[in-house]
Amino acid sequence: MALWGGRFTQGPDQRFKDYNDSLKFDYRMALEDIEGSICWADAIYKAGVLTEQENKDLKKALAELHDEVSKDIDSIATAGDEDIHSYVERRLIEKVGNLGKKLHTGRSRNDQVALDLKLWCHKAVDDVLKALVHLQKELVKVADENQGKIFPGYTHLQRAQPVTFTHWVLAYAQMFERDYQRLLNAKELMSTCPLGSAALAGTAYNIDRDELARSLGFKCATRNSLDGVSDRDHVMELLSCASISMVHLSRLAEDLIIYNSGEAKFVELSDKVTSGSSLMPQKKNPDALELIRGKCGRVVGALTGMLVTTKALPLAYDKDLQEDKERLFDAIDTWHDSLYMASLVFEGIKLNEQNAIDAAKGGYSNATELADYLVSKGIPFREAHSIVGRVVLYAISKQKALEDLTVAEYKEFSEVVGDDVYPILQLDSILAKRDIIGGVAPRQSAIEIENLKKVLATREG
Repeated sequence: MALWGGRFTQGPDQRFKDYNDSLKFDYRMALEDIEGSICWADAIYKAGVLTEQENKDLKKALAELHDEVSKDIDSIATAGDEDIHSYVERRLIEKVGNLGKKLHTGRSRNDQVALDLKLWCHKAVDDVLKALVHLQKELVKVADENQGKIFPGYTHLQRAQPVTFTHWVLAYAQMFERDYQRLLNAKELMSTCPLGSAALAGTAYNIDRDELARSLGFKCATRNSLDGVSDRDHVMELLSCASISMVHLSRLAEDLIIYNSGEAKFVELSDKVTSGSSLMPQKKNPDALELIRGKCGRVVGALTGMLVTTKALPLAYDKDLQEDKERLFDAIDTWHDSLYMASLVFEGIKLNEQNAIDAAKGGYSNATELADYLVSKGIPFREAHSIVGRVVLYAISKQKALEDLTVAEYKEFSEVVGDDVYPILQLDSILAKRDIIGGVAPRQSAIEIENLKKVLATREG
C-alpha cells in the first residue's frame, strides 16, 4: 500500500519501484515502528485527534501486531510494501479499518523513520555493549590464568623488552574498555526524540514532545525540526565506534596470527576457530582471526560511505538518507559477531611458555637494563646507551647473550661493570622493576585484573 498517490495519475514503473522500495532492509525496524506508533497514538489522543476508545482500539491492534511481528520479523522483507511504515499501516488498517488511517495525523515518514532508526540504534548499542563485556571478561580470565608468564614485547615487530602474556592481554582489555565508554557516550548523544518534527517544519498539533520523548525512552525532544528529520549523526557515530573497535579487533587478530605462526609458536589456537586445507593435510589455518581482520575493512567502508553520502546534503530530508540503513545494519551485525568470535578465540587459546621465554631472552631485550645499570654507576644515559650499543654488537659477533658475557669482556667497554650486573639482566628482575601503574610488573597486572573484575561484575555481558 502506497502512503501517497493522490497527486499522481499513474503508478510508478516497476523498475523504479524495485529501485526505490526499502522494505527488503528496513523491515528490521518493524518493532520500533510499532512502538513509535503506540506512543504517537497516545500523543494525538491527548491533542484531541482521537477519542479515548479510538486510542484504546489502535493501541490494542498495534500491540497485537507487535506480538505477531516478534515471532517472524524476517518474513516481512518479502511482503511487497514500499517500506516498513507502509507495511505497519496496511496491517493496522486490516485490523481496525478506517480508524487505522487516522494514526498518521500530524506525522510524516520523515520524522517516523528518524525515530525508528534512533530506537533501533539504542537497542543495537545495548547488544554491542554486552558483546564488549563478554569479550573483556574472557580476556581478564585468560590474563588471570597466565599471571607472571613471560612473553616477548615488540616495537617495529622487533624484539624490544620482555613483558608478560598477561600484560599483552590486558593491553587489549584497555582498548575494549575505551570502546565501551565511547559507545556509552554515543548513546547519550542520541537520546533526543525526533518524533513531532513532521516533514520538516514541526507538527501542527498540540503535542507535548518532551513527554512523548520520555515515553519512548529518550531524555528529551529534538530542538529543531529541520535538524530532527535530517540528523544522522547517531548513525555516523555508531559507525565510527564500530570502526575504531574493529581496528582494535583487527590489531588483536594480527598479533595472534603472528604469534600462532610456525615461526613464532608462542600461542596455539583451538580447533574450534581454525580450519584446514583442502590440499595440505597438515595445515591449521587461523581463519577466525583472518576473517576478523578482513571484516574491519568492511565496517570502516560503511563509515566512509555514510560520511560521503551526507557530506553535501541540503536540509531537510532527502532520499539519499535511505542509504543509511543497509550499511549500518551490516556494520553493527559484523561488529557484534566479530566481538563474540574474538571471545571464542580466547576461550581455547594456549600459551606455549617455553617458546615465549626463549623469544623474550633473544634479541638482546635486556639491553635497556644494562644501560640503566651503567646509569646507576654514574654514567650519563646517552653515554650508557652508546656503550651498550657497542656491547650488543660485540655480543652478536660472539653469538652470546648479554648475560653470558664475562666481567672481563664487559670491562673492555666500561670499567664500572662488576659481578652485580648479572642479577639485573634476568627476565624476572626486569619485569619486577617496572612496578608502577601501567607497568609490566606482575604485581601491577594482578592489581589491574582485580580492578577490571570489579568493574565487569557490575555489567551485563
